[in-house]
Amino acid sequence: MEGPNVGLTWSPFLTPSLDVSSLFVIDSSTHYEVVRKITEGGMGIVYEAEQKGTEGFVKRVAIKVIRQRFAEQRLFLQNFIGEAKLVADLIHTNIVQTYHLGEARGVYFIAMELINGVNLEQFANQLMTKGRLLSAELAVFITSRIVRGLAYAHTKHDSKGRSLGLVHRDVSFKNVMVAFEGDVKLTDFGIAKAKGFLTDQEGEVVAGKPDYMSPEQADFRVTDERSDLFSVGVVLAHLLLGRNVFKGVTTDESINRVLEMPIPDFRTLHSKIDDRLNGILQKALARDVERRYQKAGKLLYDLEHYIYHGGYGPTNETLGAFIRELFGQGDFSQSDATRGGTVAMECKP
Repeated sequence: MEGPNVGLTWSPFLTPSLDVSSLFVIDSSTHYEVVRKITEGGMGIVYEAEQKGTEGFVKRVAIKVIRQRFAEQRLFLQNFIGEAKLVADLIHTNIVQTYHLGEARGVYFIAMELINGVNLEQFANQLMTKGRLLSAELAVFITSRIVRGLAYAHTKHDSKGRSLGLVHRDVSFKNVMVAFEGDVKLTDFGIAKAKGFLTDQEGEVVAGKPDYMSPEQADFRVTDERSDLFSVGVVLAHLLLGRNVFKGVTTDESINRVLEMPIPDFRTLHSKIDDRLNGILQKALARDVERRYQKAGKLLYDLEHYIYHGGYGPTNETLGAFIRELFGQGDFSQSDATRGGTVAMECKP
């Protein structure tokens, strides 16, 4: 087979495709060796694994597996598969990449980009442990990277050019990763709303973390991209203050604060919050969606103008240097990061 710039010799592993849109099929197994548990939650577990290829090829990835009791629930399994299909086409530097949806011995899993870093909850806990404060500039920089990912996701279209109407619905400290190189990445689209990918029970079920969700989400109302921007406002305020002003002792108290607590003048809560930053927070956290930021792009502009209008501002390298120093050399290994017994997972396309 010859092309203008490509020469390809036929071999037995190449199969002629019956699909007129493709040239041929490469039939090959995918092999993963799971080496350690990264984290676990009520619904699933994330592992570190090594994807093995020919001639000693190895790529480190994260493997997300749903717990068996949820895997047996048809709706949950459908949404797990829908999440993989959705995120597979979200190619952006501020979104954790999805490489593969597989099944082995009846267990479905997603192979994802492995982030050498921590989530914002771990980051905030380390700041507290070390008695450190995050500068306003770095807090705004981290938030701006989250918004970059959302701005891309909110405007995503399907292969036919139709808007997905994607809403993440779970923007929170646990779902934002910060790599030790300084990259900020949004993850976990498991309860996202997107046409054609995930079953939506909006109006019947409230999904998400109560102290980060928007008022309309907490009140069982229909959400759109502006809901995510309220959650971004909560994240920014949390980074600046070192605490979440909406977090109550109970879930009900958190929801009540989201719905009814007067939005504070953040200038009175910390001296590093000036008039312009308080204005950004007030607009992001407006309960009236018509007064809130309407598009992620506008919020992104205001955040980036805040940190760069005077010239040089924070970069990935700045954040990377800060987080590496914060955690120390080798200090970022988690207690469950010890390599345990290796488990092999092999699946066929």
